[in-house]
Amino acid sequence: MATQHVHFQGAHGDRLAARVDLPVEGEPLGWVLLAHCFTCSKDLAPVRRLAQALNAEGLAVFRFDFTGLGESEGDFADTHFSSNVEDLVAAGRAMAERWQAPDLLVGHSLGGAAVIQAAHALPSVRGVATVGAPSDPSHVLRHFGNARPEIEARGEAEVTLAGRSFRIRQSFIEDVSEARL
Repeated sequence: MATQHVHFQGAHGDRLAARVDLPVEGEPLGWVLLAHCFTCSKDLAPVRRLAQALNAEGLAVFRFDFTGLGESEGDFADTHFSSNVEDLVAAGRAMAERWQAPDLLVGHSLGGAAVIQAAHALPSVRGVATVGAPSDPSHVLRHFGNARPEIEARGEAEVTLAGRSFRIRQSFIEDVSEARL
């Protein structure tokens, strides 16, 4: 696949990093907007492999880092589930401006829940596929373990996820708890 490194403006003004993976031969049969899992990045091995598999089928893939993750600007602590959905919509608009609006949304884990939520705001979308997406986005709260009381008392706390530390705010907990797919 041929990969282009691009940037676009996220929903709240941050510069977000993306990769566009184009099929090696011919025009794309369609365009996919791919969302990674919670606290992951567009460059995580499973995300890259998924993009490669979609590419092998002739699809162009737009994958990006949500605000505050990977190579994207912004403070992760200022994000929540709804802002991820808004970044997906901004990514879809960026795709439409430069190439083509997405035909298919694909998301992994919490990114899968986000693409389900974003689909209604992107009229070009003809299909949604998820890998390991929860039926209830608040499932992510189980990863916060003993930090929940501190988040509720102080308004935020450091949470270790997959060996990395992230600052999680009460606003994230409230937002993801209210999300309904």
